[in-house]
Amino acid sequence: MSYGLALIYGVLKIINLANAGVLMLGAYLTWWMWTLPAPFHVDPLLAPLIVVPLFFVFGMVIERTMVRRVLDQEPIVSLLLLFGVWLVLQNIAYAIWTGDTRSIDNAFIESSLKILPDLQIAWPRIYVFAAGAFALVALQLFLTRTHLGRAIRAVAQDRDAAKLTGVDVDRVMSVAFGIGIALTGFAGSLLSLLFSFNPDFGRTLSLKSFCIIVLGGLDSFVGVAFGALSLALAEAFGVRYMPASLQNLISFVVLVVVLVVFPKGIAGIVRSIRRG
Repeated sequence: MSYGLALIYGVLKIINLANAGVLMLGAYLTWWMWTLPAPFHVDPLLAPLIVVPLFFVFGMVIERTMVRRVLDQEPIVSLLLLFGVWLVLQNIAYAIWTGDTRSIDNAFIESSLKILPDLQIAWPRIYVFAAGAFALVALQLFLTRTHLGRAIRAVAQDRDAAKLTGVDVDRVMSVAFGIGIALTGFAGSLLSLLFSFNPDFGRTLSLKSFCIIVLGGLDSFVGVAFGALSLALAEAFGVRYMPASLQNLISFVVLVVVLVVFPKGIAGIVRSIRRG
């Protein structure tokens, strides 16, 4: 989810407040395909193979029909637009699936890997972690080893200079937005294996995504990955010394501290050390 948020901000310079709604929709689509009768039934582990391309197209449609019209406006306009998209998606979910909490239950969800006599790790968490790592590697290779990926990086660095060198900026921004939405839908599909969800699913996770990209640095996907790991460790150890109900407080405290002390995040700190 944070990769998608960082990519869209880096290329289009807008904050995608619709991320929470897209995440929720990815979870619901995975659950809906799982509940379909044979032969249309889709295993939740394979659902991302359908979710990712669908949400890529969905993202491109949003960019071409709505976002592109407000790119040259004040930042508040795009914020309100995408916030409105989130509310529309949320209310569509309420209309279709009601406000009931849904979850996916099968043998894989209940299984775990026994590492030590007193240490077990649930297989769904291993699968989700591996999928997240794969997404990072695939995104990094795409941005550094392909012509389109290099064009996306060029537009992110300087849109006008990229246009002067012959880059189709409109196409690049559309693709980047589509990839960002696809990554968020991918995250929603994966998280449906770990958590129950309802139409409000994604609100808190979206706020944590903002914390992660600020912690990791807005211009580095590797930094975002380290930001996610850092926040996860802070929350995991934090709940040992405080009530579980205060877990979300850790994220927001980290966000405030990083904005004040390290505004460029982990990636900025690493660059400063290298320059030093």
